[in-house]
Amino acid sequence: METKKKNICTEGYSNSPLGAGGSYSIDENGYYGEFGGTYIPEILHGTVERLTRAYNAIKEDASFKAEYYDLLKNYVGRPSPLYFAKRLSEKYNTKIYLKREDLNHTGAHKINNALGQILLAKRMGKTRIIAETGAGQHGVATATTCALMGLECIVFMGKTDVERQFLNVQKMRMLGATVEPVTSGNHTLKDATNEAIRYWCSNPDSFYIIGSTVGPHPYPDMVGFFQSVISEEIKDQLQEQIGRDYPDYLMACVGGGSNAMGTYYHYLDDERVKIISAEAGGLGIDSGESAATIHLGRTGIIHGSRTLIMQDEDGQITEPYSISAGLDYPGIGPAHAFFAKIGRTKVHAINDDEALEAAFEITLLEGIIPAIESAHALALLKKEKDTFKPEDIVVITVSGRGDKDMDTYIKHFTK
Repeated sequence: METKKKNICTEGYSNSPLGAGGSYSIDENGYYGEFGGTYIPEILHGTVERLTRAYNAIKEDASFKAEYYDLLKNYVGRPSPLYFAKRLSEKYNTKIYLKREDLNHTGAHKINNALGQILLAKRMGKTRIIAETGAGQHGVATATTCALMGLECIVFMGKTDVERQFLNVQKMRMLGATVEPVTSGNHTLKDATNEAIRYWCSNPDSFYIIGSTVGPHPYPDMVGFFQSVISEEIKDQLQEQIGRDYPDYLMACVGGGSNAMGTYYHYLDDERVKIISAEAGGLGIDSGESAATIHLGRTGIIHGSRTLIMQDEDGQITEPYSISAGLDYPGIGPAHAFFAKIGRTKVHAINDDEALEAAFEITLLEGIIPAIESAHALALLKKEKDTFKPEDIVVITVSGRGDKDMDTYIKHFTK
Protein backbone atom coordinates (compact mmCIF):
# COMPACT_ATOMS: atom_id res chain seq x y z
CA MET A 1 0.00 0.00 0.00
CA GLU A 2 1.46 3.37 -0.95
CA THR A 3 2.11 5.97 1.68
CA LYS A 4 -0.47 8.74 1.72
CA LYS A 5 0.73 11.79 -0.22
CA LYS A 6 1.39 14.82 1.93
CA ASN A 7 -0.77 17.16 -0.14
CA ILE A 8 -3.86 15.33 1.09
CA CYS A 9 -3.10 16.94 4.43
CA THR A 10 -2.04 20.42 3.43
CA GLU A 11 -3.86 21.36 0.24
CA GLY A 12 -7.44 22.60 0.21
CA TYR A 13 -10.24 22.36 2.70
CA SER A 14 -13.34 20.88 1.11
CA ASN A 15 -12.80 19.37 -2.31
CA SER A 16 -15.09 16.65 -1.06
CA PRO A 17 -16.78 14.26 -3.52
CA LEU A 18 -19.77 14.41 -1.20
CA GLY A 19 -20.28 18.09 -1.97
CA ALA A 20 -22.02 20.73 0.09
CA GLY A 21 -24.74 19.28 2.27
CA GLY A 22 -23.26 15.80 2.08
CA SER A 23 -23.10 13.58 5.13
CA TYR A 24 -19.83 12.91 6.92
CA SER A 25 -21.48 10.52 9.36
CA ILE A 26 -20.70 6.90 10.04
CA ASP A 27 -22.64 4.31 8.02
CA GLU A 28 -24.69 1.41 9.38
CA ASN A 29 -21.63 -0.87 9.35
CA GLY A 30 -19.48 1.48 11.34
CA TYR A 31 -17.46 3.00 8.49
CA TYR A 32 -16.49 6.53 7.51
CA GLY A 33 -15.84 5.87 3.84
CA GLU A 34 -13.21 3.11 3.80
CA PHE A 35 -12.19 3.65 7.43
CA GLY A 36 -13.72 2.19 10.59
CA GLY A 37 -15.45 -1.13 11.12
CA THR A 38 -15.24 -3.73 13.88
CA TYR A 39 -12.09 -5.88 13.88
CA ILE A 40 -12.14 -7.67 17.23
CA PRO A 41 -11.49 -11.12 18.68
CA GLU A 42 -14.45 -13.50 18.61
CA ILE A 43 -14.71 -13.44 22.41
CA LEU A 44 -15.64 -9.74 22.29
CA HIS A 45 -18.30 -9.91 19.57
CA GLY A 46 -21.20 -10.47 21.94
CA THR A 47 -19.93 -7.74 24.28
CA VAL A 48 -19.61 -5.19 21.50
CA GLU A 49 -22.98 -6.09 19.97
CA ARG A 50 -24.68 -5.54 23.34
CA LEU A 51 -22.84 -2.25 23.71
CA THR A 52 -23.99 -1.13 20.25
CA ARG A 53 -27.61 -1.92 21.03
CA ALA A 54 -27.43 -0.11 24.37
CA TYR A 55 -25.75 2.92 22.81
CA ASN A 56 -28.32 3.15 20.00
CA ALA A 57 -31.09 2.96 22.58
CA ILE A 58 -29.86 5.91 24.66
CA LYS A 59 -29.13 8.34 21.81
CA GLU A 60 -32.72 9.51 21.69
CA ASP A 61 -33.65 8.57 25.26
CA ALA A 62 -34.98 11.68 27.00
CA SER A 63 -34.29 10.42 30.53
CA PHE A 64 -30.68 9.55 29.64
CA LYS A 65 -30.11 12.95 28.06
CA ALA A 66 -31.66 14.72 31.04
CA GLU A 67 -29.33 12.94 33.47
CA TYR A 68 -26.30 13.49 31.22
CA TYR A 69 -26.93 17.20 30.66
CA ASP A 70 -27.66 17.74 34.34
CA LEU A 71 -24.23 16.33 35.21
CA LEU A 72 -22.55 18.36 32.47
CA LYS A 73 -24.06 21.52 33.93
CA ASN A 74 -23.88 20.92 37.66
CA TYR A 75 -20.88 18.61 37.98
CA VAL A 76 -18.60 19.44 35.04
CA GLY A 77 -19.47 23.16 35.00
CA ARG A 78 -20.63 23.43 31.41
CA PRO A 79 -21.03 25.34 29.22
CA SER A 80 -17.31 25.99 29.04
CA PRO A 81 -16.57 29.61 28.05
CA LEU A 82 -15.97 30.75 24.48
CA TYR A 83 -13.39 33.42 25.20
CA PHE A 84 -12.41 36.24 22.83
CA ALA A 85 -8.60 36.34 23.01
CA LYS A 86 -8.00 40.05 22.46
CA ARG A 87 -4.20 40.18 22.59
CA LEU A 88 -3.79 37.00 20.54
CA SER A 89 -6.23 38.44 17.99
CA GLU A 90 -4.22 41.65 17.76
CA LYS A 91 -1.03 39.71 17.10
CA TYR A 92 -2.54 37.65 14.27
CA ASN A 93 -4.81 40.42 12.92
CA THR A 94 -7.97 38.35 13.08
CA LYS A 95 -10.68 37.50 15.62
CA ILE A 96 -9.63 34.52 17.74
CA TYR A 97 -11.96 32.76 20.15
CA LEU A 98 -10.84 30.01 22.51
CA LYS A 99 -13.20 27.21 23.52
CA ARG A 100 -12.08 26.70 27.11
CA GLU A 101 -12.34 22.95 27.72
CA ASP A 102 -9.42 23.40 30.12
CA LEU A 103 -11.89 24.92 32.59
CA ASN A 104 -13.99 21.76 32.89
CA HIS A 105 -13.89 19.70 36.08
CA THR A 106 -10.76 17.47 35.81
CA GLY A 107 -9.13 20.00 33.48
CA ALA A 108 -9.94 18.75 29.98
CA HIS A 109 -12.60 17.70 27.49
CA LYS A 110 -12.26 14.04 28.51
CA ILE A 111 -14.88 14.30 31.24
CA ASN A 112 -17.65 14.82 28.63
CA ASN A 113 -17.14 11.36 27.17
CA ALA A 114 -16.31 9.62 30.45
CA LEU A 115 -19.61 10.77 31.99
CA GLY A 116 -21.62 9.67 28.97
CA GLN A 117 -20.05 6.23 28.91
CA ILE A 118 -20.26 5.72 32.68
CA LEU A 119 -24.01 6.44 32.58
CA LEU A 120 -24.32 3.91 29.76
CA ALA A 121 -22.30 1.36 31.75
CA LYS A 122 -24.61 1.77 34.75
CA ARG A 123 -27.66 1.24 32.55
CA MET A 124 -26.06 -1.97 31.30
CA GLY A 125 -25.47 -3.17 34.87
CA LYS A 126 -21.67 -3.01 34.67
CA THR A 127 -19.66 -2.73 37.88
CA ARG A 128 -16.03 -2.85 36.68
CA ILE A 129 -14.68 -0.11 34.41
CA ILE A 130 -11.41 -0.27 32.49
CA ALA A 131 -9.69 2.47 30.51
CA GLU A 132 -6.45 3.36 28.75
CA THR A 133 -4.72 6.70 29.09
CA GLY A 134 -1.73 8.55 27.67
CA ALA A 135 -1.50 12.06 29.07
CA GLY A 136 -3.60 10.89 32.00
CA GLN A 137 -6.56 13.21 31.41
CA HIS A 138 -8.85 10.40 30.26
CA GLY A 139 -7.65 8.25 33.13
CA VAL A 140 -8.41 11.01 35.63
CA ALA A 141 -11.82 11.64 34.05
CA THR A 142 -12.67 7.92 34.16
CA ALA A 143 -11.45 7.55 37.75
CA THR A 144 -13.49 10.62 38.68
CA THR A 145 -16.71 9.28 37.18
CA CYS A 146 -16.14 5.86 38.77
CA ALA A 147 -15.74 7.52 42.17
CA LEU A 148 -18.93 9.48 41.50
CA MET A 149 -20.86 6.31 40.62
CA GLY A 150 -19.18 3.94 43.08
CA LEU A 151 -17.67 1.63 40.46
CA GLU A 152 -14.37 -0.25 40.33
CA CYS A 153 -11.82 1.40 38.01
CA ILE A 154 -8.66 0.00 36.39
CA VAL A 155 -6.55 2.31 34.22
CA PHE A 156 -3.78 1.06 31.92
CA MET A 157 -0.99 3.56 31.34
CA GLY A 158 2.41 3.19 29.67
CA LYS A 159 5.35 3.27 32.07
CA THR A 160 6.88 6.22 30.19
CA ASP A 161 3.65 8.18 30.65
CA VAL A 162 3.37 7.15 34.30
CA GLU A 163 6.71 8.87 34.84
CA ARG A 164 6.11 12.02 32.80
CA GLN A 165 2.49 12.46 33.94
CA PHE A 166 2.99 11.47 37.57
CA LEU A 167 0.63 14.14 38.95
CA ASN A 168 -2.27 12.58 37.05
CA VAL A 169 -1.26 9.11 38.27
CA GLN A 170 -1.47 10.35 41.85
CA LYS A 171 -4.88 11.87 41.15
CA MET A 172 -6.19 8.58 39.76
CA ARG A 173 -4.94 6.65 42.78
CA MET A 174 -6.43 9.21 45.17
CA LEU A 175 -9.76 8.76 43.35
CA GLY A 176 -9.60 5.02 44.09
CA ALA A 177 -8.48 3.72 40.70
CA THR A 178 -5.91 1.00 40.16
CA VAL A 179 -3.23 2.24 37.75
CA GLU A 180 -1.50 -0.55 35.81
CA PRO A 181 1.88 0.57 34.35
CA VAL A 182 2.53 -1.04 30.95
CA THR A 183 6.09 -2.03 30.01
CA SER A 184 5.64 -3.38 26.49
CA GLY A 185 6.57 -1.43 23.32
CA ASN A 186 7.73 2.10 24.06
CA HIS A 187 5.57 2.21 27.22
CA THR A 188 3.10 4.82 25.91
CA LEU A 189 -0.52 5.13 24.74
CA LYS A 190 -0.47 2.42 22.06
CA ASP A 191 0.85 -0.09 24.56
CA ALA A 192 -1.65 0.94 27.24
CA THR A 193 -4.45 0.37 24.73
CA ASN A 194 -3.03 -3.05 23.82
CA GLU A 195 -3.05 -4.10 27.48
CA ALA A 196 -6.55 -2.74 28.07
CA ILE A 197 -7.87 -4.79 25.14
CA ARG A 198 -6.05 -7.92 26.38
CA TYR A 199 -7.65 -7.46 29.78
CA TRP A 200 -11.04 -6.88 28.14
CA CYS A 201 -10.71 -10.15 26.23
CA SER A 202 -10.08 -12.00 29.51
CA ASN A 203 -12.81 -10.07 31.32
CA PRO A 204 -15.47 -9.34 28.68
CA ASP A 205 -18.05 -8.40 31.33
CA SER A 206 -15.97 -5.29 32.11
CA PHE A 207 -17.03 -2.03 30.50
CA TYR A 208 -14.19 -0.49 28.49
CA ILE A 209 -14.39 3.31 28.37
CA ILE A 210 -12.27 4.22 25.35
CA GLY A 211 -11.09 7.81 25.60
CA SER A 212 -10.88 8.85 21.97
CA THR A 213 -12.56 8.36 18.60
CA VAL A 214 -10.66 5.12 18.01
CA GLY A 215 -11.41 1.43 18.47
CA PRO A 216 -14.12 -0.80 17.03
CA HIS A 217 -17.57 0.48 16.14
CA PRO A 218 -19.50 1.93 17.98
CA TYR A 219 -16.68 3.67 19.90
CA PRO A 220 -15.60 6.29 17.30
CA ASP A 221 -19.23 7.34 16.82
CA MET A 222 -20.10 7.12 20.51
CA VAL A 223 -17.13 9.19 21.70
CA GLY A 224 -17.86 11.80 19.01
CA PHE A 225 -21.52 11.88 20.08
CA PHE A 226 -20.66 12.55 23.73
CA GLN A 227 -18.04 15.15 22.78
CA SER A 228 -20.40 16.93 20.38
CA VAL A 229 -21.52 19.12 23.28
CA ILE A 230 -18.43 21.20 22.40
CA SER A 231 -19.64 22.27 18.95
CA GLU A 232 -23.22 22.46 20.19
CA GLU A 233 -22.09 25.12 22.65
CA ILE A 234 -19.86 26.89 20.12
CA LYS A 235 -22.90 27.43 17.88
CA ASP A 236 -24.97 28.92 20.70
CA GLN A 237 -22.10 31.03 22.06
CA LEU A 238 -21.15 32.48 18.67
CA GLN A 239 -24.78 33.36 18.02
CA GLU A 240 -24.93 35.16 21.34
CA GLN A 241 -21.58 36.96 20.97
CA ILE A 242 -21.36 37.87 17.27
CA GLY A 243 -24.87 37.31 15.90
CA ARG A 244 -24.10 34.25 13.76
CA ASP A 245 -23.61 30.64 14.78
CA TYR A 246 -20.60 29.59 12.69
CA PRO A 247 -16.91 30.56 12.50
CA ASP A 248 -14.76 30.91 9.40
CA TYR A 249 -12.13 28.56 10.85
CA LEU A 250 -12.27 25.74 13.38
CA MET A 251 -9.01 24.35 14.81
CA ALA A 252 -8.14 21.51 17.18
CA CYS A 253 -5.41 18.99 17.87
CA VAL A 254 -5.76 15.33 16.89
CA GLY A 255 -4.17 12.28 18.47
CA GLY A 256 -7.01 9.80 18.44
CA GLY A 257 -9.25 12.78 17.82
CA SER A 258 -11.96 13.19 20.47
CA ASN A 259 -11.70 16.91 21.21
CA ALA A 260 -11.40 17.59 17.47
CA MET A 261 -14.45 15.47 16.68
CA GLY A 262 -16.43 17.28 19.35
CA THR A 263 -15.31 20.64 17.96
CA TYR A 264 -16.16 19.78 14.36
CA TYR A 265 -19.28 17.63 14.91
CA HIS A 266 -22.05 20.15 14.16
CA TYR A 267 -20.08 21.90 11.42
CA LEU A 268 -18.99 19.02 9.21
CA ASP A 269 -21.73 19.63 6.65
CA ASP A 270 -21.30 23.41 6.76
CA GLU A 271 -18.97 24.20 3.88
CA ARG A 272 -18.64 27.83 5.04
CA VAL A 273 -16.42 26.56 7.87
CA LYS A 274 -12.80 25.66 7.13
CA ILE A 275 -11.53 22.94 9.45
CA ILE A 276 -7.84 22.62 10.33
CA SER A 277 -6.28 19.94 12.51
CA ALA A 278 -2.89 19.76 14.22
CA GLU A 279 -1.17 16.43 14.65
CA ALA A 280 2.10 15.80 16.46
CA GLY A 281 5.14 16.23 14.24
CA GLY A 282 7.56 15.37 17.03
CA LEU A 283 11.07 16.16 15.84
CA GLY A 284 9.82 16.46 12.23
CA ILE A 285 7.98 14.21 9.82
CA ASP A 286 11.23 13.17 8.14
CA SER A 287 13.14 12.62 11.39
CA GLY A 288 11.93 9.13 12.27
CA GLU A 289 10.74 10.64 15.58
CA SER A 290 7.17 11.70 14.84
CA ALA A 291 3.52 10.90 15.53
CA ALA A 292 2.13 12.55 12.37
CA THR A 293 -0.09 9.64 11.38
CA ILE A 294 -2.12 11.43 8.71
CA HIS A 295 1.07 12.59 6.98
CA LEU A 296 3.01 9.35 7.38
CA GLY A 297 0.41 6.62 7.77
CA ARG A 298 -0.82 3.88 5.48
CA THR A 299 -4.12 2.03 5.70
CA GLY A 300 -4.19 -0.82 8.19
CA ILE A 301 -5.97 -2.16 11.25
CA ILE A 302 -5.22 -1.13 14.80
CA HIS A 303 -7.19 -1.55 18.03
CA GLY A 304 -10.33 -2.74 16.29
CA SER A 305 -10.72 -0.41 13.31
CA ARG A 306 -9.37 0.20 9.82
CA THR A 307 -7.58 3.52 9.63
CA LEU A 308 -4.25 5.19 8.84
CA ILE A 309 -1.35 3.72 10.80
CA MET A 310 2.35 4.46 11.06
CA GLN A 311 3.94 1.22 9.86
CA ASP A 312 7.02 -0.15 8.14
CA GLU A 313 7.20 -1.92 4.78
CA ASP A 314 6.34 -5.23 6.47
CA GLY A 315 3.22 -3.77 8.04
CA GLN A 316 4.69 -3.64 11.55
CA ILE A 317 3.60 -0.62 13.60
CA THR A 318 6.40 1.90 14.05
CA GLU A 319 6.79 3.57 17.42
CA PRO A 320 5.49 7.16 17.46
CA TYR A 321 7.18 10.02 19.26
CA SER A 322 5.89 13.36 20.53
CA ILE A 323 6.65 15.60 23.46
CA SER A 324 2.91 15.28 24.11
CA ALA A 325 1.81 12.15 25.98
CA GLY A 326 -1.70 12.53 24.53
CA LEU A 327 -0.72 12.73 20.86
CA ASP A 328 1.96 10.03 20.47
CA TYR A 329 -0.38 7.41 18.97
CA PRO A 330 0.54 5.53 15.77
CA GLY A 331 -3.02 5.60 14.45
CA ILE A 332 -5.81 8.13 14.08
CA GLY A 333 -9.56 7.98 14.56
CA PRO A 334 -11.17 6.60 11.38
CA ALA A 335 -13.35 9.69 10.99
CA HIS A 336 -10.29 11.94 10.89
CA ALA A 337 -8.57 9.67 8.37
CA PHE A 338 -11.69 9.99 6.21
CA PHE A 339 -12.00 13.76 6.59
CA ALA A 340 -8.36 14.23 5.60
CA LYS A 341 -8.59 11.88 2.62
CA ILE A 342 -11.60 13.62 1.09
CA GLY A 343 -10.26 17.10 1.87
CA ARG A 344 -12.77 18.15 4.50
CA THR A 345 -9.94 18.87 6.90
CA LYS A 346 -6.56 20.42 6.37
CA VAL A 347 -3.86 18.92 8.60
CA HIS A 348 -0.54 20.37 9.74
CA ALA A 349 2.16 18.41 11.53
CA ILE A 350 3.26 20.57 14.46
CA ASN A 351 6.74 19.86 15.80
CA ASP A 352 7.64 19.86 19.49
CA ASP A 353 9.40 23.21 19.34
CA GLU A 354 6.47 24.83 17.53
CA ALA A 355 4.03 23.56 20.17
CA LEU A 356 6.22 24.84 23.00
CA GLU A 357 6.54 28.23 21.33
CA ALA A 358 2.75 28.45 21.01
CA ALA A 359 2.28 27.42 24.64
CA PHE A 360 4.57 30.16 25.94
CA GLU A 361 2.97 32.67 23.55
CA ILE A 362 -0.57 32.20 24.85
CA THR A 363 0.69 32.09 28.43
CA LEU A 364 2.31 35.50 28.06
CA LEU A 365 -0.42 37.09 25.93
CA GLU A 366 -3.55 35.71 27.58
CA GLY A 367 -2.50 34.29 30.95
CA ILE A 368 -3.58 30.77 29.94
CA ILE A 369 -1.21 27.82 30.41
CA PRO A 370 -2.48 25.14 28.00
CA ALA A 371 -1.86 21.41 27.89
CA ILE A 372 0.91 20.54 25.45
CA GLU A 373 -1.72 18.79 23.32
CA SER A 374 -3.70 22.03 23.08
CA ALA A 375 -0.52 23.96 22.28
CA HIS A 376 -0.27 21.98 19.04
CA ALA A 377 -3.63 23.44 17.99
CA LEU A 378 -2.55 26.94 19.01
CA ALA A 379 0.56 26.57 16.82
CA LEU A 380 -1.77 26.45 13.81
CA LEU A 381 -2.16 30.22 14.10
CA LYS A 382 1.41 30.77 12.93
CA LYS A 383 0.99 28.22 10.13
CA GLU A 384 -2.17 29.86 8.82
CA LYS A 385 -1.63 33.55 9.66
CA ASP A 386 -1.23 34.60 6.01
CA THR A 387 -4.68 33.21 5.15
CA PHE A 388 -6.63 35.08 7.84
CA LYS A 389 -8.62 38.24 7.11
CA PRO A 390 -9.14 40.82 9.88
CA GLU A 391 -12.86 40.07 9.94
CA ASP A 392 -12.46 36.25 10.09
CA ILE A 393 -13.73 34.36 13.13
CA VAL A 394 -11.26 31.70 14.25
CA VAL A 395 -12.27 29.23 16.98
CA ILE A 396 -9.60 27.06 18.61
CA THR A 397 -10.37 24.43 21.21
CA VAL A 398 -8.08 24.52 24.22
CA SER A 399 -8.62 20.87 25.07
CA GLY A 400 -6.87 20.84 28.45
CA ARG A 401 -4.92 22.84 30.98
CA GLY A 402 -1.18 22.68 31.46
CA ASP A 403 -0.89 21.64 35.11
CA LYS A 404 0.09 18.11 34.13
CA ASP A 405 2.84 19.39 31.81
CA MET A 406 4.57 21.81 34.16
CA ASP A 407 7.66 19.62 34.56
CA THR A 408 8.10 19.61 30.78
CA TYR A 409 7.47 23.35 30.49
CA ILE A 410 9.88 24.16 33.30
CA LYS A 411 12.61 22.04 31.74
CA HIS A 412 12.31 23.86 28.43
CA PHE A 413 11.70 27.30 29.94
CA THR A 414 14.93 27.12 31.95
CA LYS A 415 17.14 26.04 29.05
